[in-house]
Amino acid sequence: MDANATTPLLPEVVEAMRPFWMEQFGNASSIHRQGQHARAAVDHARESIARLLNCRSSEIVFTSGGTESDNLALFGVLQPLLNNPERPHLITTAIEHHAVLHAAESLAERGADVTFLAPTASGLIEPEDLRAAMRPSTRLVSIMFANNETGTIQPIAELAAIAHAGGALFHTDAIQAAAKLPLDLSPKGELKDVDLLSISGHKMYAPQGTGVLFVRRNTRLAPIFFGGNHERQRRPGTENVPGIVALGKAADLARSWLIAPNAAGAGSANPTTLSSLRDRLEQGILARVLEASTPGSGVNGAGTLRVPNTSNLYFDGVDAEALVIALDLKGLSISGGSACQSGATEPSHVLLAMGLTDARARSSIRISISRLTTEAEVDCALTLVPEAVARLRSLAAAKAS
Repeated sequence: MDANATTPLLPEVVEAMRPFWMEQFGNASSIHRQGQHARAAVDHARESIARLLNCRSSEIVFTSGGTESDNLALFGVLQPLLNNPERPHLITTAIEHHAVLHAAESLAERGADVTFLAPTASGLIEPEDLRAAMRPSTRLVSIMFANNETGTIQPIAELAAIAHAGGALFHTDAIQAAAKLPLDLSPKGELKDVDLLSISGHKMYAPQGTGVLFVRRNTRLAPIFFGGNHERQRRPGTENVPGIVALGKAADLARSWLIAPNAAGAGSANPTTLSSLRDRLEQGILARVLEASTPGSGVNGAGTLRVPNTSNLYFDGVDAEALVIALDLKGLSISGGSACQSGATEPSHVLLAMGLTDARARSSIRISISRLTTEAEVDCALTLVPEAVARLRSLAAAKAS
């Protein structure tokens, strides 16, 4: 139950990529038959992802994953402007993934002005706060679509419109939103003002090491790597054909899951049933924990619109790291926050930015289920989590006395 860290490959995805490991191993840039078979497979995958996002296939840039996509968006827009007399201004938020936060910090060191917007206590970015932060020098706004720790969904269409009204481009890290929510990037779609959008393969049942950056037509983007003329000169390097093929197949399955659930093959639950499963798990855990003890427990980001698979819970008096380990020993995998911060001793920057105390942030865990999660697995977690919380609270009480 740590799907926001990574998802398993769906069987159909494995079968789609299998031939490209050995039988069809050509370089997609080669002009011979082997190369052209690989090129056709890459183009087919590009079209599949474009259908999922409702955009042009020429607007899809393949990358090595979400981190590269985020970095390419920020550096690709702002790096060429750093030598201008007017310092370019970037607006992002305090609750971004570190792929954006650390990129923003690096750009600040190189000469950009950067504003980090604070969220509300529920984890939302207020449109009026963005409007107030806009400057004549603002060149890019980067705000994540759905938070990887709390699942909170931002009002991206409204925020992007504000950025455009102020003359800035808009980027969103949609890594936790893609394949969970409909994303319409067409010129007349809900996300028509989004210029750049990042997705990652291994968050949507494709392999690790694959990703995409959507780059809207006529958006100027400088490469951050240098080499060949791949991806319309926006991202050089020989294409990862098996990974790209897999990501294309995962996009097809996600599109079926979102618009025609019964045709989605493996993992055929629809978004509504996934959300219901998450709610049963969340509410069941809290009911049993609150019944058994008096310290506070609850949901971080409660009351906001969230992606259907994610729950961030706090159990006062329980160390989240100890709880993760205790549940792992029982065969249940959850997280204390972002997987990219595994081993970090600091509490979640997302939860601290939302105003949680240090103690409560350290007592918070993330449970993120997948399309493959079963009712039986939820029943198991409904037993294991409350038992582990009660045991850790009892040990803490005994130690304190």
